[in-house]
Amino acid sequence: MKFGGILAIGLTIALGTTSAALAQTEVKFGHVGEPGSLFALSAEEFAEKANEKLGDKAKVVVYGSSQLGNDNAMLQKLKLGTVDLALPSSVMSSQIPIFGLFDMPYLVNDREHMAKIRDEVVMPEMAPVAEESGFKVLGVWENGFRQITNNRHPIVKPEDLKGIKLRTPSGEWRVKMFEAYGATPSPMAFSEVFVALQTGVMDGQENPYAQIYPSRLYEVQDYLSKSNHVYTPAYVTAGRSFGRLDPEVQQILTETAVEMQDRVYEIAAQLDEELLQKLIDAGMQVNEVDREAFIEASKPIYEQFASSVEGSQAMIDKAQSLAGQ
Repeated sequence: MKFGGILAIGLTIALGTTSAALAQTEVKFGHVGEPGSLFALSAEEFAEKANEKLGDKAKVVVYGSSQLGNDNAMLQKLKLGTVDLALPSSVMSSQIPIFGLFDMPYLVNDREHMAKIRDEVVMPEMAPVAEESGFKVLGVWENGFRQITNNRHPIVKPEDLKGIKLRTPSGEWRVKMFEAYGATPSPMAFSEVFVALQTGVMDGQENPYAQIYPSRLYEVQDYLSKSNHVYTPAYVTAGRSFGRLDPEVQQILTETAVEMQDRVYEIAAQLDEELLQKLIDAGMQVNEVDREAFIEASKPIYEQFASSVEGSQAMIDKAQSLAGQ
């Protein structure tokens, strides 16, 4: 009896330990993108590559479509350690002011320029600031060049936005930018955008093609204006739980996030071409904007940002100097 009892207790402890170990092997990776979006394609390929290297040490499981919450919720869960990895984009500026750099209009010319900014500004200068706030940036991926959609009329010049109720992501600088253009901007979680446009709570929104098409915004928007007003990176971000992972697992996740950086740009460039055509085929009316008029209207935002966020002018200057190098 005694021996059997000890054996039973031993088995219970062993099974409990095994169950705990198994529970710890799942690396939860959350994002807000719909199936087929750039976020989804990037995260799924990352998981496939990482899991090949991880073997039985751990397994990355991707949770898209805001299954683990919206961007703000996932950032909080990173701090709590209940989500292991997330893919925040514009929302980072609401947590860490210097990330408002990527709310500056027409800062990034193209993906080649962005790769230089990534390597010479984001990772050496911005990532350490994020880590001080509890967010470890493993790699810099993409959300994309943002375009304006609405249900009122084509947007050609900033003044065409006057009076348009426009959804923006969280972050004061995107709001300030569209206020300067004459719109009535309102931050809102991405998961709420479709219904807001469908019901007329919002007239328009701004996002990359890789979010507009997979989220079927063409069903509730008539006009697409090719503004390319802001390029938004996305950050493969870890939180509190990362340090509890096996060091080898940490290394594999980090290396794979970095390996995916240029691959994400390839996927994004292909999607831009394919999805724009799909949006046209879906019936959206597409037009070009007056880029120079938007650049001129954007100057006050740079001045406000530089005077409000310490160290931002040097980063703006650095980022701009990398164009065409």
